[in-house]
Amino acid sequence: MSIKDEIIFLGGGRIKDVLSLIKDCDFDMFEEIRFRAEKPAFITKNGVEYVLSENGELLEHFKNAFIPSSEDINIFVNVLSGYSLYAFEEEIKNGYITVEGGHRVGISGKAIVENGQVLAINNFYSINIRISHEIKGCAKNIVPFILNDKKVINTIIVSPPGVGKTTLLRDIIRILSKSGKNISVADERGEIAGSWQGITHNDIGPRTDVMDSCPKKEGMLTLLRSMSPEVIAVDELGREDDIKALDTILSAGVSVICTVHGKNAYDAFRRIGIEKNSHKEYFGVFIELKRVNNSILAIIKDDNLNVIGKELIR
Repeated sequence: MSIKDEIIFLGGGRIKDVLSLIKDCDFDMFEEIRFRAEKPAFITKNGVEYVLSENGELLEHFKNAFIPSSEDINIFVNVLSGYSLYAFEEEIKNGYITVEGGHRVGISGKAIVENGQVLAINNFYSINIRISHEIKGCAKNIVPFILNDKKVINTIIVSPPGVGKTTLLRDIIRILSKSGKNISVADERGEIAGSWQGITHNDIGPRTDVMDSCPKKEGMLTLLRSMSPEVIAVDELGREDDIKALDTILSAGVSVICTVHGKNAYDAFRRIGIEKNSHKEYFGVFIELKRVNNSILAIIKDDNLNVIGKELIR
């Protein structure tokens, strides 16, 4: 199934009709599709934002923009859930639903809160479809930098949102798994493996085990106990508990490959609570992703944060 078919399959109503008018080839370059009630729809393609027209065209102006109603938004979400919102209650209260192919639909609306905790979201106001991409081979020239005599060096991939951290991580996992490494993936949001009804729809290699839809800390520690991995991979570290789990994993002699939101390595350390100058205790390779025109550049650094390589991954 093509990316376009996967996205169109998600929902219904006028939003589905407009999405179906977009050229098939454009979907391969889409990063986000945003619909807000009573406001113009936007699409991000190769880092550039466009207005989506009623005819499925990408525009640089608001004339003829597609403007969904609140009803359109709610129809799309209800169809997405198979008219069984309660079945996705846990995901929805976290603000997203992950679907087949690893695509993630972010949702905002009226929150129902009790004792400071979000119990549910309803009366949906907007949706943000984040497109998951497989780019096989994009990590081919990166993997040699994270190997030391066949041992995987603890690696952190850093970039702002939407630059390709998950895409690169997925391909690193695929390559290492095919090379003979037993890898476990703590896939809290389902974006790495694209798991759907127990089946991984993204190619993450033949020796990869997945813990899907489980909080990162619990997922990583459960995989450590149950699957005897050589490497644990995880996307978007950011909680204090995550770094505590890393301490346990590294003490067991298991390698870690992870991603973190940030402008650079130092920003990533701050976000996950690593004190200045203690990063060597956790990671030996740092990969910073930056957008250069329509390409993504990976800057590889050693444990002293000296640049040891640069590779275009897209």
